Amino acid sequence: MREPVTGAVTPSDLYGFAERLTEAERSVLSELVTVLDEQVKPHLNEHWDAATFPDEIRQPLRDLKLMDPPALKAAGEPIRDILTGFRNFELARTDLNVCTYFNAQAGLFRTAVRLGGSAEQVAELDPKIVDYSLTGVFALTEPDHGSDVAGGLATSARRQQDGSWLINGAKRWIGGAFESDVMATFARDEADGEVKCFLVPREAEGVKLELIRNKASLRIMQNAHITYTDVRVEEVDRLQGINSFKDVSRCLRSMRSDVAWMATGAQAGAFEAALRYVRSREQFGRPIAGFQLVQEKLATMLGNLTASLGMVVQLTEQQAAGTYRDENSALAKMFTALRLRETVALAREVCGGNGITLDTDVARFHADAEAVYSYEGTHEINALIVGRAVTGVGAFV
Repeated sequence: MREPVTGAVTPSDLYGFAERLTEAERSVLSELVTVLDEQVKPHLNEHWDAATFPDEIRQPLRDLKLMDPPALKAAGEPIRDILTGFRNFELARTDLNVCTYFNAQAGLFRTAVRLGGSAEQVAELDPKIVDYSLTGVFALTEPDHGSDVAGGLATSARRQQDGSWLINGAKRWIGGAFESDVMATFARDEADGEVKCFLVPREAEGVKLELIRNKASLRIMQNAHITYTDVRVEEVDRLQGINSFKDVSRCLRSMRSDVAWMATGAQAGAFEAALRYVRSREQFGRPIAGFQLVQEKLATMLGNLTASLGMVVQLTEQQAAGTYRDENSALAKMFTALRLRETVALAREVCGGNGITLDTDVARFHADAEAVYSYEGTHEINALIVGRAVTGVGAFV
């Protein structure tokens, strides 16, 4: 049996998209992969099965300083969007729970502050987010409002005579909330009907968090149902740059791009797990990697992954050049998540009965793909964003 062909930077990147990274950027990814392989991956299956979070992985991930990599500082290089994309790719290639957990802080919360805060707020808060002296989450989705949250968001904010605000309502599916210092909570101003964002302390009076149990996807990620009852927040803790849902949409556009990278990385993880299995599994006296139908499925998986990687790299380079379009990020999220769904199904298929156990890693990717398919915009909502752009006709209602 020959040694398989692999990419120069990451194994399943046969077209070499990652080769556009600098040597310093590659060293950042290499260090990340080592930590993921040695200090994160050994804990995953046990905790996925138990639906618990492995506390052991928190500090190793923080110690990498991925939001401000020392290797780039030493090389005098800026933090490019393409590196952030491949960071998400490598995290998701190991596990979607880990990537979702990391991005609750580095993606969702940080984006809310950087795009939604005033210049003064960003200058004060962003360094604290980077070094984890301030942790937070992005609390938008509600029990009764997900896809229709733009018009249906029901959590309310009422301005008091002393200038503070009272928040009432509920949020759901908020990952990472249990260990956050604050929750970037989106609420509708009762005075003008516009959506605003408040940094609500997790331990504020009137805040109640409940763990969402019985999940069949992203079981490691601890998601919260949050209830707010007359929670008082000072005006200084309102993100000054979010004054309508249009401002929220700027955050969502960036987040869809991140999720597209995650969906692509998870395809790589599922493909590589399936490839390892078929090279070692023997039936009828030889490895099943030599069966024609198995190879056809592997080729389809690799095609899905390669197309997705090409799309997210081009999207990221467009955005780095200043071109931000809702339809572009929506198309990438829609396509990569759909291809993820097919890829993990084929990975499970080629692993046969063993594909439904955690031992091959494939079952974890297979189950977790369902959550990625739904969050940061369902397939249908993202399709309608694209459809509106290319036809000029909105079809949401």
